[in-house]
Amino acid sequence: MFMGTSYNSIDEKNRMIVPAKLRAGLGARCILTKGLDRCLYIYTWEDWDKQMNKIAQLPESDPKVRAFIRHFCANAAECEFDKQGRIIIPQELKAYAGIEKELVTMGAMSKIEVWSREIWDAPDNESKMENEDFAMSLAEYNF
Repeated sequence: MFMGTSYNSIDEKNRMIVPAKLRAGLGARCILTKGLDRCLYIYTWEDWDKQMNKIAQLPESDPKVRAFIRHFCANAAECEFDKQGRIIIPQELKAYAGIEKELVTMGAMSKIEVWSREIWDAPDNESKMENEDFAMSLAEYNF
């Protein structure tokens, strides 16, 4: 399980260091793909396989399912760590997440999320749990 938050950046060659405390749970390689909230997801190979098995159960006759498969799979990248613990963020993924330089990298249970610091810190970022409406939404799930 991944948890914790780190602030880091990418270099001019689009390489990011995956923080050691998060990288330790990934093994020698990982999958990087588009997330759902304009962030990127990093999965272990095992958890990527689990996600693919779940997706395979969805009805491809549904246009929303097909769109989700394209969103999630079409730009997925297999990544290997270099000696400094870096992976390369492909240009398409970098553009999708609005990444320019500064990053917020956080554990999110079975995956790691990578955010543009600018987007994460934006006052209108609805992905942060900072208001009563969010808490009320969780109450709908008996949480």
